[in-house]
Amino acid sequence: MQIGCPKEIKAQEYRVGMTPNAAREAVAHGHTVLIETNAGAGAGFPDEDYIEAGARIADSAEQVFAEAEMIVKVKEPQAVERARLREGQILFTYLHLAPDPDQTHDLLNSGVTAIAYETVTDRSGGLPLLAPMSEVAGRLAPQVGSWALQKANGGRGVLMGGVPGVGPANVVVIGGGVVGTHAARIAAGMGAEVTVLDMSLPRLRYLDDVFGQQFRTRYASRGNTAELVATADMVVGAVLIPGAAAPKLVSREQLSTMKPGAVLVDVAIDQGGCFETSKATTHQKPIYEVDGIVHYCVANMPGAVARTSTIALGNATMPFLLALADKGWRQACEDDTHLLAGLNTHAGKLTYYAVGKALDLDVLAPQLALKL
Repeated sequence: MQIGCPKEIKAQEYRVGMTPNAAREAVAHGHTVLIETNAGAGAGFPDEDYIEAGARIADSAEQVFAEAEMIVKVKEPQAVERARLREGQILFTYLHLAPDPDQTHDLLNSGVTAIAYETVTDRSGGLPLLAPMSEVAGRLAPQVGSWALQKANGGRGVLMGGVPGVGPANVVVIGGGVVGTHAARIAAGMGAEVTVLDMSLPRLRYLDDVFGQQFRTRYASRGNTAELVATADMVVGAVLIPGAAAPKLVSREQLSTMKPGAVLVDVAIDQGGCFETSKATTHQKPIYEVDGIVHYCVANMPGAVARTSTIALGNATMPFLLALADKGWRQACEDDTHLLAGLNTHAGKLTYYAVGKALDLDVLAPQLALKL
């Protein structure tokens, strides 16, 4: 199979869809790999590394999209990229379709077979291709939040760990999954007082058993959430409903109850955000204020640490990438129901229920799409 990897064009996105190691593995499996020139430069992988791995270097994205049978990316295809997709081609990348009707309709119109990293599952019910970036984003959240808390950035001027005689920042993490756990660990490690909210009692028990000395846990009722948000210096939104739009957990009205200069870090912004006042931002302009509350809503947070993120993502995607290339998407998905869960569009049909529900579109069961 001809596998193509274009350079990411989203603002300040430095990750790349294939590492040289992934290219080397694909070539060893008998496939050809076409990498757009300088695609890996932002993550510290020059063209020479890919050439050494046996890949070819393309002069342009147009060449990659025209020649490749499978396109491997990191971020969702931008409008100019979606116009280059075609029926019969495989797209393997993050999509986050639920809050993005324009992208969804473009993918359907193209007829491309789109498999989303964020909806591929595993035997334990986890999301193995989302987890690495969730880990990165979770660990970044307190770091960027502490920057936003600085007075020069509009924040309260509170130091995360305080100093002797002065209390630390009060951090509330909404969601105790992968993102929330990593955010809580880092915030606690910075010396902050941390509380994690979640609606799953088994998850709260697990967090309490494993991290009980590092941070506190509370049940995520409306009352508890409102109470803790009102006293927080920083709130990290870390909720996830796989493939679906994120629920709004902090309303516009609640901002008036918060401390002036408090910070909201919305890690769920890729799925529409979990704060009512969230809107996607970029690394160039990461923050804005609403009613005196600082919002950090960068939609590709892991892109800030592109090398770490690229290697972590590449480790996770490689087995699935090779299965798709070795077997073709149909056979690979028939053999692995967890990979089939990643199928979002095929031949003009939407195949992921949560996206259809969010956008009010008809959905074809992925098992039936295998027969098209």
